[in-house]
Amino acid sequence: MNKKQKKMLARIIIAAVLLIVLHFVPITGIPRFICYLAVYLVIGYDIVKKAFKGIKNGQVFDENFLMAIATIGAFALAVYEKSGDYNESIAVMLFYQIGELFQSYAVGKSRRNITELMDIRPDYANIENDGKLEKVDPDEVEVGSVIVVQPGEKVPIDGVIVEGNSSLNTSALTGESLPRSAKAGDEIISGCINMTGVLKIKTTKEFDESTVSKILELIEESSSRKSRSENFISKFAHYYTPAVCYGALALAILPPLVNLVLLHNPAMWGQWIYRALTFLVISCPCALVISIPLGFFAGIGGASNAGVLVKGSNYLETLARTKYVVFDKTGTLTKGVFEVVGVHHNTMEEKKILEYAALAESFSSHPISRSLKTAYGKEIDQKRVTDVKEISGNGVTAKVDGISVAVGNTKLMKRIGVEAVECHQVGTVIHVAIDGAYAGHILISDVLKPTSKEAIVNLKKNGIKETVMLTGDIDKVAQQVAGELGVDRVYSELLPADKVSKVEKLLAKKTEKEKLAFVGDGINDAPVLSRADIGIAMGALGSDAAIEAADVVLMDDDPMKIVKAIRIAKKCMRIVYENIYFAIGIKVICLILGAVGIANMWVAIFADVGVMIIAVLNAIRTLFVKKL
Repeated sequence: MNKKQKKMLARIIIAAVLLIVLHFVPITGIPRFICYLAVYLVIGYDIVKKAFKGIKNGQVFDENFLMAIATIGAFALAVYEKSGDYNESIAVMLFYQIGELFQSYAVGKSRRNITELMDIRPDYANIENDGKLEKVDPDEVEVGSVIVVQPGEKVPIDGVIVEGNSSLNTSALTGESLPRSAKAGDEIISGCINMTGVLKIKTTKEFDESTVSKILELIEESSSRKSRSENFISKFAHYYTPAVCYGALALAILPPLVNLVLLHNPAMWGQWIYRALTFLVISCPCALVISIPLGFFAGIGGASNAGVLVKGSNYLETLARTKYVVFDKTGTLTKGVFEVVGVHHNTMEEKKILEYAALAESFSSHPISRSLKTAYGKEIDQKRVTDVKEISGNGVTAKVDGISVAVGNTKLMKRIGVEAVECHQVGTVIHVAIDGAYAGHILISDVLKPTSKEAIVNLKKNGIKETVMLTGDIDKVAQQVAGELGVDRVYSELLPADKVSKVEKLLAKKTEKEKLAFVGDGINDAPVLSRADIGIAMGALGSDAAIEAADVVLMDDDPMKIVKAIRIAKKCMRIVYENIYFAIGIKVICLILGAVGIANMWVAIFADVGVMIIAVLNAIRTLFVKKL
């Protein structure tokens, strides 16, 4: 609990204790009135203050006004009738404040889930001053300044490395678990953690415009985009509250007047004013105006806690109605990096072929070279390698331990007069010739993510009608990947503009109620992310384009997060509708009972505070997400 909540809890306890004590103290008349008034002010002074402030500002009809009028009216009625029973008015205010405390705690828990999601905000930036490092607030660093980031520190502001080499942990931003190397001349984004060497960075943006700030802004403002359900509740409360106030006024005046003028019976003002006050308490729309936005806010909080950033409650509503999911292949369903998936030998064992290939390619920075070195898995002694020649579009020739080694494609094999064995598997084939003889080939391909197939299966279990894959790869590769994953439909050899065109055709085929989601890596897919009903970017928080274009951003590259996001959205919408039907249903029943005099103030307390607490407790269930 925060300080404000603790203060409210103390007020509730004090008021409850005083109310119990006064029940057993035998005082009457003015002393009794003063004592109960003091208890009322302890628990309700802020509500009365807000009500008067609302009247002053022209915003009369809100829940504060309803509670103030109802409780003050009940208090005045007890004075008028000389009953001395002030318990009801204080009890109404007491239980209302308990409900408000529940609501405040639930919102606070949701907010903590969101803000604690990513501990990426830097506390300081290091500026070198007379050979010493001085810690300053990142907000104070101007564009073009040189900052120093030591090992273990967060990069506070976007910039370009001017001095130093290091490895960067970017997992909080991109979802990539492997460290990323960084050297002088490379661009670097805020939020990364410097792991090894000292870096000097020339800032290219102010802190407010940096990647970290944009992400934090996205998190903090996610509740500003309202869903249709929230907008409906806001409009409903706007017209509903004045209507019930005028209805209560009519209930207090018209029946006694009719009774007096037409039937010539006593007016019974006290009885009908009491019914009107009960009617006001019952009619207070707290359960709706609090629990519905809270349901969405808790949904966003629960999603954030599960590693899914949703930009607003309107996107939760859209996500819940999603029936078609379209995937980009590379970086979404596959890892997007080359890996050795097979070594096929001819005259030499596999490990030896891989060793010769990795050593021959050890001086190259090509992605294929890096994948060979990674697959070899041992420290490479470049002293063993001489006479390295990189032939553009062919491959590499070198001498390893004095033995001639050629590593490349079929063109290189023809160039050196070696006959290569054809490989029928899908992927990039690297042929290896050793000492002038064909030794075998290494198959490299973009491998599937471990959970991609499971994600497709679970999407269908969660009501997705069709899954589609879009890719720029050749059809043979695309069909193999789609077949392994169980994707319903695949379109291959597409340019970025072709992907937009395909999504538009898919959008035209679905019904208005059905929604289409596009899932991409967020870097090259901004146009398609924007065009779909809802765009989902995977592990792309380091990309400005992803943050701007996507409606939902996943914290890592796990496709199962898509399933989790849809399940959270559906659970959130189910709870929201439960609260709407429950709150309105109970209100209508109790309003009728209150109008005819069956429901008293205690029933009114349940209809207002009781329903609100139940609705709030139901709403915060969206915070808790089951593991898949």
